[in-house]
Amino acid sequence: MLRLTWGGIDCQELAKRFGTPLYVFDTGIIRSRCKELRDTFFNRWPNTKVRYAGKAFLIRAMARLIHKEGIGLDVVSEGELYTALSAGFPPEDIEMNGNAKSRREIQYAVESGVGRIIVDHPDELKTIEEFAAKAGRVQKVMIRVAPGVDAHTHKYIATGSTDSKFGVPADSREGSMLTEAIKFARECQHIDMTGLHFHVGSQLFDTGDYTKSLEVILRLMKDLKDNLNFTTRELNMGGGFGAVINPSVPAMKSEFYTEPMMKTLYDGCKNFGLEVPCAILEPGRWIISESGITLYTVENVRELPEITYIAVNGGMSDNPRYALYQAEYNAVKVDDADGEIYRPKNGGKVSIVGKCCESGDILIDDAEIQRVKPGDVIALFNTGAYTFSMSSTYNCLPRPAVIFAENGEARVVAERQSLEDIVRGQAE
Repeated sequence: MLRLTWGGIDCQELAKRFGTPLYVFDTGIIRSRCKELRDTFFNRWPNTKVRYAGKAFLIRAMARLIHKEGIGLDVVSEGELYTALSAGFPPEDIEMNGNAKSRREIQYAVESGVGRIIVDHPDELKTIEEFAAKAGRVQKVMIRVAPGVDAHTHKYIATGSTDSKFGVPADSREGSMLTEAIKFARECQHIDMTGLHFHVGSQLFDTGDYTKSLEVILRLMKDLKDNLNFTTRELNMGGGFGAVINPSVPAMKSEFYTEPMMKTLYDGCKNFGLEVPCAILEPGRWIISESGITLYTVENVRELPEITYIAVNGGMSDNPRYALYQAEYNAVKVDDADGEIYRPKNGGKVSIVGKCCESGDILIDDAEIQRVKPGDVIALFNTGAYTFSMSSTYNCLPRPAVIFAENGEARVVAERQSLEDIVRGQAE
């Protein structure tokens, strides 16, 4: 029987030592993804940068890790910014994103000295100018545009359509929201508009979504240059690189995305007579997702006439992604990872479900997993992204601990919440 190891450590031993549910990250995988980006993007193409999308997973240990790997950070809230700064992350390597920034968040970003603020709505420019003037500094900004491309992904994680809640339409006509925003920014003494930002969506496996968007943006860059004499010095092309669901399937290579994107960018700039801008990427899930697993303990197995339920001691409180947009996962029994797949006698499907009081608390709707019994430990793969960061204390369930594992050594980088933590701050 094959026993599952992660970061060089037996998963049964991890569960015994740290308890379950448990988030476990193999930091060697994270480092290898960062190295891959350096090799295929930084070192291959001049004037390029990468900003890890912290919304996927951000704790102080993660911020320190990616900084050591030479990668910057994209944050979308004052909480994410505070986390990064408290970890000693250089503010000049941070960009502040988000579609509904509060005045307090903008003030915090400006006063902290973040490298870029991604303007999602033109009204933000007035607030940035106000606080930058008070701080006595010039704040570099980019403006996020919606290229009008419908990405091939779930509608909840598609972000580049014209009716998206993110960004302003890629419209260069006189009087458009975009042109008026650029004109206003150029009149401000404490704002430096460096370029454009776009993001098509998440979990993309089709490079056509990127190249189509770039073709729109390149035409926009040409029009803005001709009509407003505005030069796009920086172009942030977002992230959204797909992460594979099944660990037996080879991971998507970064050059699968970066090569056609950069070729489109260079060819377009040549055709339009434009200078090639600094190209920036914002991968999040692709860097972190496949490095993470979640360990659960089986509480009971319920065999019904048409379905078998495997109920575990976690669920949508630590991973709400199936409930949100039917995210897919694979699972194994950790002490029999290569064992025969369980086939119920009734011929029905097997569903792995959580302990929350919701019928929609499902982790895997139609699972292929070995036969399990109460007390067994199972692992869900590809849970590094949008699990810890989306977790809650629904049903007053404590948030699980986070473990970084590599080369046979494990350390706690986020402690498991206690019952006292759940009621902390509440009135007596």
